Amino acid sequence: MSYRIMIIDDEKIVGDMAKLSLEQEGYEVETFLSGAPALQRLREQKFDVVVTDLKMKGIDGLEVLRTVKELSPETKVIMITAFANLNVAIEAIKADVNDFFPKPVKIKELKESIKKALQK
Repeated sequence: MSYRIMIIDDEKIVGDMAKLSLEQEGYEVETFLSGAPALQRLREQKFDVVVTDLKMKGIDGLEVLRTVKELSPETKVIMITAFANLNVAIEAIKADVNDFFPKPVKIKELKESIKKALQK
């Protein structure tokens, strides 16, 4: 069985690099540049893990996290951001985020985090 991973980041290169690397691990990966189309897709298709940027135009990562948990509570969410601070991390933890990474994210660490999330 192949796990489905959704990557949401307004920096196309981040999504493209993560997709390439994760597909090599056997995951099915879809990428989105913003939250709205990603959440629409989540209403149509179940994903095992969502990796989302925090700061994006329109729907931000915290709103993505909350909506994912409403639509699909079993889906694991990993947040990445270039704007990490303690208050945001606490808010994300309260909303049931699985992991939280400051950018730039090392792909090896992201892969390990995804594997751990899928084992829970």
